[in-house]
Amino acid sequence: MSVKTILVSQPKPTNEKSPYFDLAKKYNVKIEFRQFINVIGVTAREFRAQKIELGLHSSVILTSKTSVDHFFRIAEEMRYKVPESTKYFCMSEAVAYYLQKYVVYRKRKIFFGKQNIDDLIPLLLKHKNERFLLPCSDILRQRIPNTLKANNLNYTEAVLYKTVAADLSDLKDVKYDLLVFFSPSGIESLFKNFPKFKQNGTKIAAFGPTTANAVKKNNLKLDIHAPQPKFPSMTMAIENYLKNNK
Repeated sequence: MSVKTILVSQPKPTNEKSPYFDLAKKYNVKIEFRQFINVIGVTAREFRAQKIELGLHSSVILTSKTSVDHFFRIAEEMRYKVPESTKYFCMSEAVAYYLQKYVVYRKRKIFFGKQNIDDLIPLLLKHKNERFLLPCSDILRQRIPNTLKANNLNYTEAVLYKTVAADLSDLKDVKYDLLVFFSPSGIESLFKNFPKFKQNGTKIAAFGPTTANAVKKNNLKLDIHAPQPKFPSMTMAIENYLKNNK
């Protein structure tokens, strides 16, 4: 069965040059975007229940732009003035530059890796005497804390936001040839909204090993998996599939 309709479980790209739009035009497929999960911040009361003292942490590990937003949000709600001496260790350059929304970039000690926690470890070890705060969601991937523990780094997990399923009830009678997922939470949202979902002829694409495992754990067939050596992005993997399944 050829793919003519695709639902991507992410917000619609704001950049007109997104490869998804090129894909739709090149292969004459209809691509729609819909966020399957919503992120909500924990309240100040919920944060206090974690009994975390922000002032005891001299450095912050930031894994995403979302973690940046919620770190500064909770600091403001707790009336905590983040010291200028605070060091920021960011998972990627994009996250580091996003800090400009809250701090004067050139006046802060900001470090960043390439894309994952392994890239960041050498930088963290150069500052191993710091006490690190790790702002995260309620479904933090264990690879991150496990790696920090394996390197004997002194850190505290601070759950500052939660991931919840979005309301997808309006999609009940809408069918797509291909569903694209980027996290296990997206798969959970699918079944929370549609408990009786049957894959039948629908194709499924997953980004990352944990998402792929979630697909298989729910007894679904995985048709497209990225990243791969030849297809590092989801759009490249989808294009390869479209090219070979006309």
